[in-house]
Amino acid sequence: MKKLSSDFVYLKDMYIDGYFPNFLVDKVKAELVKVVEFLEQGNQDIEEIQLKLDFAIHAINDLAEEFDENDSEIETVARESIAQTVEDILAFFGIDIDTEVAIRERDW
Repeated sequence: MKKLSSDFVYLKDMYIDGYFPNFLVDKVKAELVKVVEFLEQGNQDIEEIQLKLDFAIHAINDLAEEFDENDSEIETVARESIAQTVEDILAFFGIDIDTEVAIRERDW
């Protein structure tokens, strides 16, 4: 089974941009880590992986209000950062899901 390297960088652009509170970026990362843990178990079924991604994206969508309450929002930089992280995760595990499809449930 493949393991994502401990030096894998999640949401780099969100972490370096002060507009996004780190504790909220950590919550977004936690949802993506759940997908990684699922993949690390050797799951290769595209439909199951997409369902896991959908679940993670719904959870990220649910954070929008909390971002608002902290004078932030999931906008262009966040959208690109989340998409890039998902793309990098899928590429690492050799999962053939288009990034736009992978994050299809997003509200942002």
